[in-house]
Amino acid sequence: MKRKCEHIISTRDGRRSIYVDSVNKREIIDYLYQDERHGKKFKYITEIILGGYRNTALYDKEDINEKSRGVTAMKFFKGQENDRIYCKEIRTQTGTFIVVAAILHRRKKSIGLSAKEIALIEKVGGYQYEI
Repeated sequence: MKRKCEHIISTRDGRRSIYVDSVNKREIIDYLYQDERHGKKFKYITEIILGGYRNTALYDKEDINEKSRGVTAMKFFKGQENDRIYCKEIRTQTGTFIVVAAILHRRKKSIGLSAKEIALIEKVGGYQYEI
């Protein structure tokens, strides 16, 4: 069954967009707007994504195996809380690039990936979205 997602922001030409998973929307939105600091960081990360820039310190692929294809992570406050929002990248038939913020993972504790993080990444990798 395809999951639903809701539009957050797009580029002016509509070629790049960011959506949020409908099931996890409340948790993700509450996290992003719990204070000004989180909101500013999210805005900065979305500008990187929508601009087509590469900054692996803030947004990078989580390419660990076949099940994790198309999964990326928005990285918040590395060296501090070290929270992540695992995302699914999708390209539509018309060529629009979409990033769906799928699951919030708070307080990543290890430098590498723990079994819990691998399970979350593989879970997001299996999601299919209805755009």
